[in-house]
Amino acid sequence: MTPTLAQLRYLVAVADCRSITSAAASVFVAQSALSRAVQAMERDLGVELLARRGRGVDLTPEGAQVVRLARTVLDAVEAIEDIGAAAAQQARATLTLVATPTLAVDLAVDLVPGFTERHPGIDVRLEQRASRESLVLELTQGRAELALVDLPVDKELTTHHIQEREVVLISPHGSRLPDPVPFRALDGLPLILPTPGTGRRTEMEAMFSVLGVRPVPALEVDERLAWVTGVTDGKGSLIWYRDVVVRAFGHRAEVRSFTPPLLRPVGIAHARRPLSRAARAFLAHARRKAPVREPAR
Repeated sequence: MTPTLAQLRYLVAVADCRSITSAAASVFVAQSALSRAVQAMERDLGVELLARRGRGVDLTPEGAQVVRLARTVLDAVEAIEDIGAAAAQQARATLTLVATPTLAVDLAVDLVPGFTERHPGIDVRLEQRASRESLVLELTQGRAELALVDLPVDKELTTHHIQEREVVLISPHGSRLPDPVPFRALDGLPLILPTPGTGRRTEMEAMFSVLGVRPVPALEVDERLAWVTGVTDGKGSLIWYRDVVVRAFGHRAEVRSFTPPLLRPVGIAHARRPLSRAARAFLAHARRKAPVREPAR
């Protein structure tokens, strides 16, 4: 039997969320209903699409192939629906999207132009907030519909994984550190850190505690420009995203990967309520640009 659009949407949601529970929440259906729909599709196709592992799931090779094709089908359906929506709506739709300054530059600037080109009837209002806590507040109080965030976030929000970004160590020139740098090298290392009490500082301190290291705060500030000048002025090293480093530093600093590599998931979050058509379209666009996470071989 031919899979239904609902089954395809459910499978794509599972592929994005890597969890039946999270996928069901993201498409606003009961977990049992989503599980039955995917299992029915597996029976009809005669192949296993998901490999269950504890509380999570992985795509099988066949599942990854079906997800790629499903995205194409759902994109086509969305484009057809847009034709009718554009004819029916005289007023333009507006989508309010919030992000931290780093993500606003690195992800939103990449995502928004392609989205507005594909959906000319939707105006995207991109607003920056200083912290992830501010983003969560904007969502929960209804002032924004979607947020680009570092994951994980508040459990009361629904999240969708988009990509993983490498976190690296940026140091002044002449730093005598191995490359790649082991986490133990952070012990006693002068670091430029966010101010105490902020969410990002709390997360970093938790990471240092797990690693059993105690860096020395060389500069405590939340301004990104101060982070850059702190490194180039030789005050200390900085832990930041690799893709930011090229634009922010150029060749003015030394960049080292950690060993093992340190990756941070980034995604889209929204309050647990039905999304507007504009928000659903943006989420679908972001998922299209995200790579399909292939099963391990």
